[in-house]
Amino acid sequence: MKQLKQLFDFYLDSSIHVALSCFALVNCTYLILNISINYSVALFAFFGTIAGYNFVKFDALARAKKNNMSWKLKAIAGLSFLSLIIGIYYFLELQKNTKIIASVVLILTILYTLPFFPNKRNARNWAGFKIYIVAICWVGVTLLLPIINCDYKINFQIGILILQRLLLIFSLILIFEIKDLKNDDPHLKTVPQQIGVAKTKNLGFVLLILFVGLSSLNYNINFNFNDNGNGNINGNFNYQYLELNFVIAIVIGFFLFFSNENRSKYFTDFWVESIPILWWVLYLFTK
Repeated sequence: MKQLKQLFDFYLDSSIHVALSCFALVNCTYLILNISINYSVALFAFFGTIAGYNFVKFDALARAKKNNMSWKLKAIAGLSFLSLIIGIYYFLELQKNTKIIASVVLILTILYTLPFFPNKRNARNWAGFKIYIVAICWVGVTLLLPIINCDYKINFQIGILILQRLLLIFSLILIFEIKDLKNDDPHLKTVPQQIGVAKTKNLGFVLLILFVGLSSLNYNINFNFNDNGNGNINGNFNYQYLELNFVIAIVIGFFLFFSNENRSKYFTDFWVESIPILWWVLYLFTK
């Protein structure tokens, strides 16, 4: 049992689970838009997330303990290096415009971790900026990369999807910020630090209502794109799109309601991170 727990902790701590969550959101984008999945994009997102998240989480720790790294940290470093190599391979398989978006996300990740100027804080410690940087990176990877890679131009319907994905990611991040309230530096000025836990939850509920409400602007849209990004948008009533958005909003609202600063890491790092995976599975079973 102890070995199983250690293996499960490694699965979480090495960012494999969050990478699977990112992979799931990429696949949700393909299913929503009826685009054939491009595995170069999906696998770039998966392996890039492992490398990027572990770089953010363990960069300072690894440099501080480079002469006395635990087996776990060494294993994570090895996995991250391997994921980086595989991620670069799939990056080279992307379309030119997709590479530009991926490069922007990479730059934001580096700024999030390393100081842009000497003796200055990194972007992760800029007051009030953390939630926006994380949200932009997730929307860029899970929504824009699949769309841009098929050469589809941004239109009103896609704009609604981008706004919805932002609202979805924001509401998920709020759960993490509530859980991390005790440990976050007060200078970060996270949402719960500025307005309190109760108002943060209320904000999250409003974001989720807007997320579902915006579905009404796209509910009668049936996206049909081919692999070149060409296609049509017709007016068939898409119950699935509306219903699944409502279901996933209810699930996020449930976790938001029960979130607090005393929850264990499994509450957020496993269960909350599993919500995009659940969304993907629901789409697969209802297609």
